[in-house]
Amino acid sequence: MKNILLILVAISMVALFAEDKWFEKGLRIDNPGEYPILIMAGTPEEMGRQHGELFKNEIKRTYDCLRLVAGGYMMMKNDWFYDRIDEVQKRTAHVLPERYLNELDAMSDAAGLTHAQGRQIGFFPELFHCSGIAARGKATTNGQVVHVRVLDYMKDIGLQNMALIQVFLPDGFNPWISVGFAGFNGTVTAMNAKGLAMGEMGGEGEGDWDGLPMSYLMRKIMEECDTVQQAKKLIEETPLTCEYYYVLSDATGDMVAVETKAGKTPVFVKPGEKHPLLLEAFEDVAWITAPQRQKALCERVHKYYGKIDAETMKEVIKRPVAMSSNLHDAIFLPQSLDMHFAYASDTVIGCDNTYHKVNLKELIQYYQAHLQNAQ
Repeated sequence: MKNILLILVAISMVALFAEDKWFEKGLRIDNPGEYPILIMAGTPEEMGRQHGELFKNEIKRTYDCLRLVAGGYMMMKNDWFYDRIDEVQKRTAHVLPERYLNELDAMSDAAGLTHAQGRQIGFFPELFHCSGIAARGKATTNGQVVHVRVLDYMKDIGLQNMALIQVFLPDGFNPWISVGFAGFNGTVTAMNAKGLAMGEMGGEGEGDWDGLPMSYLMRKIMEECDTVQQAKKLIEETPLTCEYYYVLSDATGDMVAVETKAGKTPVFVKPGEKHPLLLEAFEDVAWITAPQRQKALCERVHKYYGKIDAETMKEVIKRPVAMSSNLHDAIFLPQSLDMHFAYASDTVIGCDNTYHKVNLKELIQYYQAHLQNAQ
């Protein structure tokens, strides 16, 4: 009886402090001290309208951040940022699913941006070139899959102030969750409802854009693949851009690190497999990071091997594995669909900031339970 009362009190507190805002089939959840959550459902056009209407102000602020990016791009490269965005769009058009553009355009209409401005938000990650570790079996406390993704990316432009957890429920495709930002409908950090998780690390090859942009490749994998093996097949069959590295894991315990380069056959590195990319191989661990961070990462994997869980993984990725630009981090538990995540603040990098926890299955259930009442 006592436990039942505690549950009822907890539900009452959520109802008291959580502010839910609906637009069509889209839900915005705001809790004090938490990051906002956006749940979008339906067709691409419906999801775009929901995104644009519920996060109109934040999307406009994200676009303002791009002005800082454009200025820095001009200083570093003596090139006009928006011209390169246009080039990326033209050269990827033959591969990019049209539904992603339809969603972006609908979002732009609802948020009060032009279609060109909305697409600039969607495509800008392709112009800038982080760490990933997945562990299982002997490496973890109880054999469960623990997958961390470290995003080291332009903290100084203030993108963390538009932080947004996004849950996509697209008609005809897998539900999935992204550690994202207002206005962005691709992903760089994601897990789907089948328990497939993925993060990326950028390399070289800027200008090799005749393929599917990285953030939309990841979205396509989330929506169309259930397992690591299916994701590998999709990567092999898809024209790719630039140079990127990925770590994937799934609820079955399968995992792999991936090296991709435009025009080249992808390279897949299994847990425990030695490879020139990696300083060391560990049984039941798939990983990738930049050369200058490998020594520290390997030392920490040795220290925590056999005891890796969500909490120890937070220690594994601290500086110098994460960089001073560490924008966000996410720890996925694909078998339970739990996700721990931390964003940077203006003064604290992501890995040193407070972590929050959500569960994808519970978010979907919450949405479904309240959708009928909202309509």
